[in-house]
Amino acid sequence: MQFPVRCLSCGKVIGDKWEEYQERVEDGEDEKEVLDDLGIEKYCCRTIFLTHVDSIDEVGEHKIT
Repeated sequence: MQFPVRCLSCGKVIGDKWEEYQERVEDGEDEKEVLDDLGIEKYCCRTIFLTHVDSIDEVGEHKIT
């Protein structure tokens, strides 16, 4: 599943921050600090960042028979 462009609850645009969030967390920064720095304050938006599983690569590998 792809990362949503908008928060599913409040409608705030969050899709433009996903790549930076992912890169910074992979570099070892604390998730909370990255979300604070990116301006993601509402719990509904933060939940999407913390629970998202990027499974688009796995879906693309399966063939429909």
